[in-house]
Amino acid sequence: MKITFICTPPNLSGGNRVIAIYADLLTEMGHDVTIVAQPHPHVSRKQALKRFLKGQRPQPRPEKSHFDNMKARLHLTPNTERITDDDVPDGDVVIATFWTTAYMVANLSAAKGRKFYFVQHHEIHNPLYSELGAASYRLPLRKIVVSNWLRDVMRSEYGEGDVPVVPNAVDHEQFVFHPHDKRSVPTVSLMYSGKLFKGMDISLKALDIVKKRLPELSLLAFGTIDPLERLPLPGYATYHKSPPQTDIPRIYAASDVYLFGSSSEGFGLPVLEAMACGCPVVATRTGCAPDAIRDGFNGYVVDIDDVEALADRLVRVLSAAPDVWKTMSQNAANAVESYSWKDSARIFAACLEEH
Repeated sequence: MKITFICTPPNLSGGNRVIAIYADLLTEMGHDVTIVAQPHPHVSRKQALKRFLKGQRPQPRPEKSHFDNMKARLHLTPNTERITDDDVPDGDVVIATFWTTAYMVANLSAAKGRKFYFVQHHEIHNPLYSELGAASYRLPLRKIVVSNWLRDVMRSEYGEGDVPVVPNAVDHEQFVFHPHDKRSVPTVSLMYSGKLFKGMDISLKALDIVKKRLPELSLLAFGTIDPLERLPLPGYATYHKSPPQTDIPRIYAASDVYLFGSSSEGFGLPVLEAMACGCPVVATRTGCAPDAIRDGFNGYVVDIDDVEALADRLVRVLSAAPDVWKTMSQNAANAVESYSWKDSARIFAACLEEH
């Protein structure tokens, strides 16, 4: 098949990482794959000054992205506003990957291929575009989602009765389980984000409660931005900004439990990656967490925004006897052994061919 992914500007987001993985695996399977992406918009001095006066920090253009050094072709369009027929090769399949690109794909000619919408998140949480985000799911595009949670959202909110689920997976060559003992100092890891739906405020409140119960608590955090003034990390945190991908498994393996406090998440890839490294996970009931985690077996799942429950389950894992924790660690790794990117890519290709 000739397959085209329509994407936002290249970056290091988890969503773009998944697209890059599928683009390369589909290429290896013999398909002709192109990623068409918008370039990063130019910010004039006047715009930069306005943002500065509003207290907004300048956001440098990312020097690297998950689209670097791919087997699939990458085409950056000259237009920062939209992608049109002139930018997209004729083909069998064209795939929207974000709510803005869904509108672009809907307007492409039939020559560009059957139209799909690869949904990795429920994009309604920014008040500036929540209505447009929601309306994008009503466009006449065939949906593919990454979790049962998203499938249920598409069904209940938008009347989509038959949406295939293609779960994300784990690179088992990168995220490797090396059996190890519980840490001598109780240690939590998390991915830091300033996005409201990531639930960083909830996670930090839960950690405050845990710190009172376990004063020796340590936190390992990583992310792509500097911690925000409205969401400061506590003094007992060690922060890794934009760590190399090879360092992330070490962070998971150096912690007793991974904290995932999102209020809404299409999948939540760090949940699987932490588990693959033998790190039990305490998570909110969103994304892949309800599918991957069994309470008391390899972690815990609690209701969204339930600070007390998050804190309680964190304490349970951190206070577990060494042999109990080691069993949870092994169970976490075992639970995600079957998640394979190659298997998911085959399912993804089958969805494109069947519809």
